[in-house]
Amino acid sequence: MVTAAPGEERSPALALVNTRRLSATGEVDDLAEPRAAAGWLRRHDLAAADLGPADVARLGELRGAVRELLAALAEDRVPDAAAVTAVNAAARADAAAPQLTWRDGPLREWRSTRPGTADEAVAALARDAIDVVGGDLGRLVRPCEAHGCVRFFFREHARRRWCSTTCGDRVRAARHQRLVVEQREASAK
Repeated sequence: MVTAAPGEERSPALALVNTRRLSATGEVDDLAEPRAAAGWLRRHDLAAADLGPADVARLGELRGAVRELLAALAEDRVPDAAAVTAVNAAARADAAAPQLTWRDGPLREWRSTRPGTADEAVAALARDAIDVVGGDLGRLVRPCEAHGCVRFFFREHARRRWCSTTCGDRVRAARHQRLVVEQREASAK
């Protein structure tokens, strides 16, 4: 199991982007097939019943669009217009409406008009991406600085540069190895 990058617990859209990553054995896609995608959605409280290949493709397209938005934010550039359009369209996939519930008093909640569907999940992920990019969390979005890592995280500590201790350890080990080689070469001269 891969360690969640900082912020994934606060933003399912950030977690969505990180479902495609590189590992020692190659590229990993946690949403590669309907069963895996449905499991991922359930783990992020975005249950969608009966996902099909078209739903998996929609999630993949949304992931790519959100990745472009996060990358543009981190690189301080304007994102590709198609990514903005795709996220906005996905946010409209399911209408949400305010609902009144009465527990220990009145409580207003936004609820899906299509609960348990792929539309609800896609729309919730897109809305979260909009909230991240357009809100206070946007200034915290950073790409992992470890060579070969493609994940993003929320940088809430000024010294944090990696999405996980694994990436940090890999960078430190590579730096140590480089120093050992340089010292060996210097002593051989």
